[in-house]
Amino acid sequence: MLIAAAPRIALGSPEFKRSNRAMFFGGFSAFALLYCVQPLMPLLSHEFALSAAQSSMVLSVSTGALALSLLASSAVSERLGRKPLMVAAMAIAAVMTLLCAFAHNYPQLLLMRALLGVALGGMPAIAMAYLGEEIEPQSLGLSMGLYISGSAFGGMAGRVITSVLSDHFSWRLALAMVGVAGIAAAIEFWRSLPPSRHFAPARGGWRALPEGFRLHLSDAGLPWLFVLAFLLMGAFVSLYNYIAYRLLGGPFGLSQSVVGAVSFFYLLGIYSSVWAGRLADRYGRRNVLWLMALIMLGGLLLTLSNWLPLILAGVAVFTYGFFATHSVASSWVGRRALSNKALASALYLFFYYLGSSVIGSATGVMWGRAAWPGVVLVLACALALALLVTLRLRTLAPLAQAER
Repeated sequence: MLIAAAPRIALGSPEFKRSNRAMFFGGFSAFALLYCVQPLMPLLSHEFALSAAQSSMVLSVSTGALALSLLASSAVSERLGRKPLMVAAMAIAAVMTLLCAFAHNYPQLLLMRALLGVALGGMPAIAMAYLGEEIEPQSLGLSMGLYISGSAFGGMAGRVITSVLSDHFSWRLALAMVGVAGIAAAIEFWRSLPPSRHFAPARGGWRALPEGFRLHLSDAGLPWLFVLAFLLMGAFVSLYNYIAYRLLGGPFGLSQSVVGAVSFFYLLGIYSSVWAGRLADRYGRRNVLWLMALIMLGGLLLTLSNWLPLILAGVAVFTYGFFATHSVASSWVGRRALSNKALASALYLFFYYLGSSVIGSATGVMWGRAAWPGVVLVLACALALALLVTLRLRTLAPLAQAER
Protein backbone atom coordinates (compact mmCIF):
# COMPACT_ATOMS: atom_id res chain seq x y z
CA MET A 1 0.00 0.00 0.00
CA LEU A 2 2.85 2.39 0.72
CA ILE A 3 4.37 1.75 -2.69
CA ALA A 4 1.05 2.42 -4.41
CA ALA A 5 0.66 5.70 -2.52
CA ALA A 6 4.15 6.98 -3.36
CA PRO A 7 4.19 10.13 -5.49
CA ARG A 8 5.32 9.89 -9.08
CA ILE A 9 8.69 11.28 -10.08
CA ALA A 10 8.29 15.01 -10.61
CA LEU A 11 10.09 17.43 -12.90
CA GLY A 12 13.19 18.92 -11.23
CA SER A 13 13.51 16.29 -8.50
CA PRO A 14 16.76 14.32 -7.97
CA GLU A 15 14.92 11.14 -8.99
CA PHE A 16 13.80 12.81 -12.22
CA LYS A 17 17.40 13.65 -13.09
CA ARG A 18 18.63 10.16 -12.18
CA SER A 19 15.91 8.37 -14.13
CA ASN A 20 16.45 10.53 -17.20
CA ARG A 21 20.23 10.00 -17.03
CA ALA A 22 19.72 6.24 -16.77
CA MET A 23 17.23 6.17 -19.62
CA PHE A 24 19.54 8.25 -21.78
CA PHE A 25 22.24 5.59 -21.29
CA GLY A 26 19.66 2.85 -21.88
CA GLY A 27 18.56 4.37 -25.18
CA PHE A 28 22.20 4.95 -26.11
CA SER A 29 23.13 1.32 -25.51
CA ALA A 30 20.13 -0.21 -27.27
CA PHE A 31 20.56 1.78 -30.47
CA ALA A 32 24.37 1.66 -30.52
CA LEU A 33 24.48 -2.12 -30.11
CA LEU A 34 21.63 -2.73 -32.52
CA TYR A 35 22.61 -0.40 -35.36
CA CYS A 36 26.41 -0.32 -35.19
CA VAL A 37 26.53 -2.85 -38.05
CA GLN A 38 24.58 -0.64 -40.45
CA PRO A 39 27.55 1.27 -41.95
CA LEU A 40 29.49 -2.02 -42.15
CA MET A 41 27.06 -3.54 -44.66
CA PRO A 42 29.13 -2.60 -47.76
CA LEU A 43 32.25 -4.06 -46.09
CA LEU A 44 30.42 -7.28 -45.25
CA SER A 45 29.14 -7.45 -48.83
CA HIS A 46 32.75 -7.34 -50.04
CA GLU A 47 34.27 -9.72 -47.46
CA PHE A 48 31.57 -12.39 -47.63
CA ALA A 49 30.51 -11.90 -51.30
CA LEU A 50 26.97 -10.77 -50.44
CA SER A 51 24.35 -8.72 -52.25
CA ALA A 52 22.99 -5.58 -50.59
CA ALA A 53 19.82 -7.44 -49.58
CA GLN A 54 21.84 -10.34 -48.11
CA SER A 55 24.13 -7.98 -46.23
CA SER A 56 21.12 -6.20 -44.74
CA MET A 57 20.29 -9.42 -42.89
CA VAL A 58 23.02 -8.58 -40.35
CA LEU A 59 20.62 -5.90 -39.11
CA SER A 60 17.27 -7.45 -40.06
CA VAL A 61 17.95 -10.69 -38.16
CA SER A 62 18.55 -8.64 -35.00
CA THR A 63 15.49 -6.45 -35.34
CA GLY A 64 13.33 -9.46 -36.24
CA ALA A 65 14.51 -11.39 -33.18
CA LEU A 66 14.04 -8.28 -31.06
CA ALA A 67 10.48 -7.86 -32.30
CA LEU A 68 9.57 -11.39 -31.24
CA SER A 69 11.48 -11.18 -27.95
CA LEU A 70 9.67 -8.00 -26.94
CA LEU A 71 6.37 -9.80 -26.43
CA ALA A 72 7.89 -12.46 -24.17
CA SER A 73 9.91 -9.87 -22.25
CA SER A 74 6.81 -7.84 -21.48
CA ALA A 75 5.22 -10.86 -19.78
CA VAL A 76 8.41 -11.59 -17.84
CA SER A 77 8.70 -7.99 -16.66
CA GLU A 78 5.11 -8.04 -15.39
CA ARG A 79 6.23 -10.74 -12.95
CA LEU A 80 9.85 -9.90 -12.16
CA GLY A 81 9.91 -6.12 -12.39
CA ARG A 82 11.35 -3.50 -14.73
CA LYS A 83 14.88 -2.64 -13.63
CA PRO A 84 16.41 -6.14 -13.25
CA LEU A 85 15.29 -7.19 -16.72
CA MET A 86 16.55 -4.00 -18.38
CA VAL A 87 19.98 -4.27 -16.74
CA ALA A 88 20.32 -7.93 -17.80
CA ALA A 89 19.23 -7.11 -21.35
CA MET A 90 21.83 -4.36 -21.75
CA ALA A 91 24.66 -6.48 -20.32
CA ILE A 92 23.94 -9.58 -22.42
CA ALA A 93 23.54 -7.55 -25.62
CA ALA A 94 26.92 -5.91 -25.00
CA VAL A 95 28.58 -9.31 -24.55
CA MET A 96 26.96 -10.59 -27.78
CA THR A 97 28.43 -7.61 -29.63
CA LEU A 98 31.89 -8.51 -28.32
CA LEU A 99 31.39 -12.08 -29.56
CA CYS A 100 30.41 -10.79 -33.02
CA ALA A 101 33.96 -9.50 -33.39
CA PHE A 102 35.21 -13.12 -33.29
CA ALA A 103 32.75 -14.63 -35.81
CA HIS A 104 34.51 -16.93 -38.30
CA ASN A 105 31.89 -16.63 -41.04
CA TYR A 106 28.70 -14.83 -41.97
CA PRO A 107 26.28 -17.47 -40.53
CA GLN A 108 28.09 -17.22 -37.19
CA LEU A 109 27.82 -13.45 -37.29
CA LEU A 110 24.09 -13.71 -38.01
CA LEU A 111 23.65 -16.11 -35.10
CA MET A 112 25.33 -13.70 -32.66
CA ARG A 113 23.28 -10.84 -34.01
CA ALA A 114 20.06 -12.84 -33.60
CA LEU A 115 20.94 -13.62 -29.96
CA LEU A 116 21.68 -9.92 -29.44
CA GLY A 117 18.18 -9.13 -30.70
CA VAL A 118 16.65 -11.65 -28.30
CA ALA A 119 18.55 -10.09 -25.38
CA LEU A 120 17.61 -6.52 -26.28
CA GLY A 121 13.94 -7.49 -26.14
CA GLY A 122 14.18 -6.81 -22.42
CA MET A 123 15.02 -3.14 -22.84
CA PRO A 124 12.93 -0.77 -25.02
CA ALA A 125 9.34 -1.75 -24.17
CA ILE A 126 10.17 -2.12 -20.50
CA ALA A 127 11.78 1.32 -20.49
CA MET A 128 8.62 2.84 -21.96
CA ALA A 129 6.50 1.03 -19.36
CA TYR A 130 8.79 2.19 -16.53
CA LEU A 131 8.47 5.81 -17.60
CA GLY A 132 4.70 5.51 -17.98
CA GLU A 133 4.42 4.15 -14.44
CA GLU A 134 6.95 6.28 -12.59
CA ILE A 135 6.97 9.75 -14.23
CA GLU A 136 4.24 12.30 -13.51
CA PRO A 137 1.88 12.54 -16.53
CA GLN A 138 2.59 16.20 -17.32
CA SER A 139 6.33 15.44 -17.67
CA LEU A 140 6.07 12.10 -19.51
CA GLY A 141 6.55 13.66 -22.94
CA LEU A 142 9.80 15.27 -21.83
CA SER A 143 11.11 12.08 -20.23
CA MET A 144 10.22 10.00 -23.26
CA GLY A 145 11.89 12.58 -25.45
CA LEU A 146 15.07 12.33 -23.38
CA TYR A 147 15.00 8.55 -23.69
CA ILE A 148 14.58 8.83 -27.46
CA SER A 149 17.40 11.39 -27.56
CA GLY A 150 19.65 8.80 -25.91
CA SER A 151 18.61 6.40 -28.66
CA ALA A 152 19.55 9.02 -31.24
CA PHE A 153 22.95 9.58 -29.65
CA GLY A 154 23.57 5.84 -29.42
CA GLY A 155 22.61 5.27 -33.03
CA MET A 156 24.96 8.05 -34.10
CA ALA A 157 27.84 6.97 -31.86
CA GLY A 158 27.59 3.30 -32.82
CA ARG A 159 27.66 4.10 -36.52
CA VAL A 160 30.47 6.64 -36.28
CA ILE A 161 32.67 4.39 -34.12
CA THR A 162 32.31 1.42 -36.44
CA SER A 163 32.77 3.54 -39.58
CA VAL A 164 35.99 5.20 -38.42
CA LEU A 165 37.56 2.12 -36.81
CA SER A 166 36.67 -0.12 -39.75
CA ASP A 167 38.18 2.41 -42.15
CA HIS A 168 41.49 2.55 -40.28
CA PHE A 169 41.65 -0.90 -38.63
CA SER A 170 38.94 -3.55 -39.10
CA TRP A 171 35.22 -4.09 -38.65
CA ARG A 172 36.01 -6.67 -35.95
CA LEU A 173 37.84 -4.16 -33.76
CA ALA A 174 35.01 -1.71 -34.37
CA LEU A 175 32.40 -4.14 -33.02
CA ALA A 176 34.58 -4.98 -30.03
CA MET A 177 34.83 -1.32 -29.06
CA VAL A 178 31.06 -0.84 -29.31
CA GLY A 179 30.60 -3.88 -27.07
CA VAL A 180 32.89 -2.36 -24.43
CA ALA A 181 30.90 0.90 -24.59
CA GLY A 182 27.70 -1.12 -24.11
CA ILE A 183 29.05 -2.72 -20.94
CA ALA A 184 29.93 0.72 -19.53
CA ALA A 185 26.44 1.99 -20.36
CA ALA A 186 24.84 -0.99 -18.58
CA ILE A 187 26.85 -0.24 -15.41
CA GLU A 188 25.79 3.43 -15.42
CA PHE A 189 22.16 2.46 -16.06
CA TRP A 190 22.17 0.07 -13.08
CA ARG A 191 23.80 2.73 -10.88
CA SER A 192 21.46 5.61 -11.79
CA LEU A 193 17.95 4.24 -12.31
CA PRO A 194 15.67 4.64 -9.24
CA PRO A 195 13.80 1.47 -8.20
CA SER A 196 10.18 1.12 -9.34
CA ARG A 197 7.69 2.51 -6.85
CA HIS A 198 4.49 2.02 -8.85
CA PHE A 199 5.13 -1.44 -10.28
CA ALA A 200 2.89 -4.25 -9.04
CA PRO A 201 3.45 -7.83 -10.30
CA ALA A 202 0.66 -8.81 -12.67
CA ARG A 203 -1.37 -11.93 -12.13
CA GLY A 204 -1.69 -14.63 -14.73
CA GLY A 205 1.74 -14.38 -16.38
CA TRP A 206 1.68 -15.94 -19.84
CA ARG A 207 -2.02 -16.77 -19.48
CA ALA A 208 -2.81 -13.07 -19.26
CA LEU A 209 -1.23 -12.31 -22.65
CA PRO A 210 -4.25 -13.19 -24.86
CA GLU A 211 -6.50 -10.88 -22.85
CA GLY A 212 -3.85 -8.16 -23.01
CA PHE A 213 -3.62 -8.53 -26.78
CA ARG A 214 -7.39 -8.34 -27.10
CA LEU A 215 -7.60 -5.27 -24.91
CA HIS A 216 -4.93 -3.29 -26.76
CA LEU A 217 -5.84 -4.37 -30.29
CA SER A 218 -9.51 -3.51 -29.72
CA ASP A 219 -8.64 0.03 -28.65
CA ALA A 220 -9.62 2.73 -31.12
CA GLY A 221 -6.17 4.31 -31.17
CA LEU A 222 -3.43 1.85 -30.22
CA PRO A 223 -3.57 -0.30 -33.39
CA TRP A 224 -3.07 2.83 -35.50
CA LEU A 225 -0.02 3.73 -33.42
CA PHE A 226 1.33 0.23 -33.99
CA VAL A 227 0.87 0.58 -37.77
CA LEU A 228 2.57 3.96 -37.61
CA ALA A 229 5.56 2.44 -35.83
CA PHE A 230 5.90 -0.24 -38.54
CA LEU A 231 5.89 2.32 -41.36
CA LEU A 232 8.11 4.96 -39.77
CA MET A 233 10.86 2.65 -38.54
CA GLY A 234 10.85 0.67 -41.78
CA ALA A 235 11.41 3.89 -43.72
CA PHE A 236 14.06 5.20 -41.34
CA VAL A 237 16.19 2.05 -41.28
CA SER A 238 15.88 1.60 -45.03
CA LEU A 239 17.19 5.08 -45.77
CA TYR A 240 20.28 4.60 -43.60
CA ASN A 241 20.77 1.02 -44.88
CA TYR A 242 21.20 2.05 -48.50
CA ILE A 243 22.36 5.67 -48.44
CA ALA A 244 25.83 4.24 -47.69
CA TYR A 245 25.80 2.22 -50.90
CA ARG A 246 24.81 5.32 -52.84
CA LEU A 247 27.46 7.59 -51.34
CA LEU A 248 30.27 5.02 -51.51
CA GLY A 249 29.62 4.47 -55.22
CA GLY A 250 29.70 6.82 -58.19
CA PRO A 251 29.55 9.69 -58.74
CA PHE A 252 30.32 10.51 -55.08
CA GLY A 253 32.93 7.88 -54.14
CA LEU A 254 33.10 8.90 -50.48
CA SER A 255 35.21 6.99 -47.94
CA GLN A 256 33.77 4.72 -45.24
CA SER A 257 34.59 7.29 -42.53
CA VAL A 258 32.90 10.14 -44.39
CA VAL A 259 29.79 8.07 -45.06
CA GLY A 260 29.73 7.08 -41.39
CA ALA A 261 29.83 10.76 -40.48
CA VAL A 262 26.34 11.07 -41.99
CA SER A 263 25.23 9.51 -38.72
CA PHE A 264 26.06 12.79 -36.98
CA PHE A 265 22.62 13.82 -38.16
CA TYR A 266 21.36 11.68 -35.30
CA LEU A 267 22.35 14.61 -33.10
CA LEU A 268 19.37 16.41 -34.63
CA GLY A 269 17.22 13.63 -33.21
CA ILE A 270 18.54 14.38 -29.74
CA TYR A 271 17.06 17.85 -30.06
CA SER A 272 13.95 17.04 -32.08
CA SER A 273 12.74 14.25 -29.77
CA VAL A 274 12.86 16.53 -26.71
CA TRP A 275 11.41 19.45 -28.69
CA ALA A 276 8.54 17.33 -30.00
CA GLY A 277 7.90 15.91 -26.52
CA ARG A 278 7.53 19.42 -25.11
CA LEU A 279 5.22 20.41 -27.97
CA ALA A 280 3.10 17.31 -27.39
CA ASP A 281 2.81 18.06 -23.67
CA ARG A 282 1.74 21.61 -24.48
CA TYR A 283 -0.44 21.34 -27.60
CA GLY A 284 -1.46 17.67 -27.64
CA ARG A 285 -0.03 14.71 -29.50
CA ARG A 286 -2.79 14.63 -32.10
CA ASN A 287 -1.99 18.21 -33.10
CA VAL A 288 1.74 17.77 -33.72
CA LEU A 289 2.16 14.15 -34.86
CA TRP A 290 1.05 14.66 -38.46
CA LEU A 291 3.39 17.64 -38.90
CA MET A 292 6.37 15.52 -37.85
CA ALA A 293 5.46 12.82 -40.39
CA LEU A 294 5.20 15.46 -43.10
CA ILE A 295 8.72 16.66 -42.24
CA MET A 296 10.02 13.11 -42.79
CA LEU A 297 8.40 12.86 -46.21
CA GLY A 298 9.81 16.22 -47.28
CA GLY A 299 13.33 15.20 -46.27
CA LEU A 300 13.07 11.93 -48.17
CA LEU A 301 12.11 13.66 -51.41
CA LEU A 302 15.13 15.97 -51.15
CA THR A 303 17.44 12.94 -51.38
CA LEU A 304 16.37 12.38 -55.00
CA SER A 305 18.74 15.20 -55.95
CA ASN A 306 22.15 14.37 -57.43
CA TRP A 307 23.71 17.35 -55.64
CA LEU A 308 25.48 16.07 -52.52
CA PRO A 309 24.67 19.04 -50.21
CA LEU A 310 20.96 18.71 -50.99
CA ILE A 311 21.08 14.95 -50.40
CA LEU A 312 22.67 15.51 -47.01
CA ALA A 313 20.11 18.21 -46.18
CA GLY A 314 17.36 15.73 -47.04
CA VAL A 315 18.84 13.07 -44.73
CA ALA A 316 19.09 15.66 -41.96
CA VAL A 317 15.45 16.76 -42.32
CA PHE A 318 14.30 13.13 -42.55
CA THR A 319 16.21 12.21 -39.38
CA TYR A 320 14.89 15.24 -37.50
CA GLY A 321 11.32 14.30 -38.41
CA PHE A 322 11.71 10.64 -37.53
CA PHE A 323 12.89 11.13 -33.96
CA ALA A 324 10.25 13.79 -33.37
CA THR A 325 7.51 11.49 -34.66
CA HIS A 326 8.74 8.48 -32.70
CA SER A 327 8.95 10.52 -29.50
CA VAL A 328 5.34 11.69 -29.80
CA ALA A 329 3.91 8.34 -30.87
CA SER A 330 5.70 6.28 -28.21
CA SER A 331 4.65 8.60 -25.38
CA TRP A 332 1.06 8.43 -26.68
CA VAL A 333 1.12 4.65 -26.24
CA GLY A 334 2.07 5.12 -22.58
CA ARG A 335 -0.83 7.53 -22.06
CA ARG A 336 -3.37 5.55 -24.09
CA ALA A 337 -2.81 2.12 -22.46
CA LEU A 338 -4.84 2.01 -19.25
CA SER A 339 -3.44 -1.35 -18.08
CA ASN A 340 -0.60 -3.76 -18.92
CA LYS A 341 1.51 -0.89 -20.18
CA ALA A 342 4.53 -3.11 -20.78
CA LEU A 343 2.57 -5.22 -23.27
CA ALA A 344 1.25 -2.09 -25.01
CA SER A 345 4.79 -0.76 -25.33
CA ALA A 346 5.97 -4.19 -26.50
CA LEU A 347 3.31 -4.30 -29.22
CA TYR A 348 4.31 -0.82 -30.40
CA LEU A 349 7.95 -1.83 -30.55
CA PHE A 350 7.12 -5.24 -32.06
CA PHE A 351 5.69 -3.47 -35.08
CA TYR A 352 8.48 -0.87 -34.90
CA TYR A 353 11.24 -3.46 -35.25
CA LEU A 354 9.18 -5.69 -37.55
CA GLY A 355 8.99 -2.74 -39.94
CA SER A 356 12.76 -2.41 -39.68
CA SER A 357 13.22 -6.04 -40.73
CA VAL A 358 10.52 -6.31 -43.39
CA ILE A 359 10.78 -2.94 -45.11
CA GLY A 360 14.54 -2.77 -44.54
CA SER A 361 15.19 -6.05 -46.37
CA ALA A 362 12.51 -5.56 -49.04
CA THR A 363 13.97 -2.17 -49.94
CA GLY A 364 17.30 -3.91 -50.57
CA VAL A 365 15.66 -5.82 -53.41
CA MET A 366 14.43 -2.52 -54.84
CA TRP A 367 17.95 -1.08 -54.56
CA GLY A 368 19.24 -3.97 -56.67
CA ARG A 369 16.61 -3.33 -59.35
CA ALA A 370 16.16 0.45 -59.49
CA ALA A 371 18.93 1.93 -57.29
CA TRP A 372 18.11 5.02 -55.22
CA PRO A 373 14.95 6.17 -57.07
CA GLY A 374 13.46 2.74 -56.37
CA VAL A 375 14.33 3.03 -52.69
CA VAL A 376 12.71 6.47 -52.49
CA LEU A 377 9.58 5.21 -54.24
CA VAL A 378 9.06 2.46 -51.66
CA LEU A 379 9.76 4.75 -48.72
CA ALA A 380 7.56 7.55 -50.07
CA CYS A 381 4.65 5.11 -50.26
CA ALA A 382 5.30 4.02 -46.67
CA LEU A 383 5.44 7.61 -45.43
CA ALA A 384 2.31 8.60 -47.36
CA LEU A 385 0.47 5.81 -45.55
CA ALA A 386 1.99 6.98 -42.27
CA LEU A 387 0.72 10.50 -42.89
CA LEU A 388 -2.78 9.15 -43.46
CA VAL A 389 -2.55 7.26 -40.16
CA THR A 390 -1.54 10.43 -38.29
CA LEU A 391 -4.50 12.28 -39.78
CA ARG A 392 -6.76 9.43 -38.66
CA LEU A 393 -5.29 9.68 -35.14
CA ARG A 394 -6.01 13.40 -35.14
CA THR A 395 -9.74 12.59 -35.07
CA LEU A 396 -9.40 10.07 -32.24
CA ALA A 397 -11.56 10.75 -29.22
CA PRO A 398 -9.41 10.91 -26.04
CA LEU A 399 -9.95 8.35 -23.30
CA ALA A 400 -9.77 11.12 -20.71
CA GLN A 401 -9.45 14.86 -20.64
CA ALA A 402 -5.74 14.51 -19.83
CA GLU A 403 -5.02 12.57 -23.03
CA ARG A 404 -4.73 15.12 -25.84
